[in-house]
Amino acid sequence: MPTSPFLAAALQFRVDLADIPANRARAVRLIGKAAAMGARLLVLPEMWSTGFAEEKLLPLARTTPEILQELRGLAGRLRVVIAGSLPERVGRSVCNTLYVIDATGVVNGEYRKAHLFTPSGEDRWFRRGTSTRVVPTVAGPVGPLICYDLRFPELSRKYFLEGAHTLCVSSQWPSVRQAHWEILTAARAVENQSYLVAANAVGPSGPFRYSGGSVVVSPSGERLAAADAEEGMALATIDPAVVLETRRRIPCFEDRNERAYRKTRRDA
Repeated sequence: MPTSPFLAAALQFRVDLADIPANRARAVRLIGKAAAMGARLLVLPEMWSTGFAEEKLLPLARTTPEILQELRGLAGRLRVVIAGSLPERVGRSVCNTLYVIDATGVVNGEYRKAHLFTPSGEDRWFRRGTSTRVVPTVAGPVGPLICYDLRFPELSRKYFLEGAHTLCVSSQWPSVRQAHWEILTAARAVENQSYLVAANAVGPSGPFRYSGGSVVVSPSGERLAAADAEEGMALATIDPAVVLETRRRIPCFEDRNERAYRKTRRDA
């Protein structure tokens, strides 16, 4: 686990439906730019290669292994950690899967989105993930989340209990609920005394519009960097010592009272 501060970047760009070449070009350009600025942990938006191209997702998911191979090469050459979600073909189904690629070029972790956004019909197009774990990287232990997961504190709390120092959020969060984005990104960081690096999309994609606001939040809830509504990034320093000091000053881990959280049995 790193002991020295390092730069983290949440990358944001427009995600055009089913236009893999255009989306890939934007991602590669921003990855190169962030790495040149010294960033060592990079987070990409949700479903960044294809968008939510619903009926086309199954054939489009066939391109993910090739894209992953390219990302692995970039991560190894630039010595950066890259996290972002892509469509993963699983039999005749598709999962919305966040891959964490370490600076060695190795995929250290895969997280299939556990909470599908039923109001937009995600449950009709994706298989729900059922397994979660903290992913070890050269940038420290990270907890992977995808968009709607921000509304479920149980998942980020699990990562906190497993020792995550940074929560990485890959998202396409609509502009109509931007206020919720700002509240929830701060809340998940504060309650878990962790850094949070959250990447969102910008502009139109299908029936939705996204207003960016990608952010890096400190364990105390301070917005260290926030992007606007244009293509770009939020870039800020992550200091592992701050996580340890925050948890030492306010010992939430030790002060948990698990007996109080047990489900009580109601009398018949």
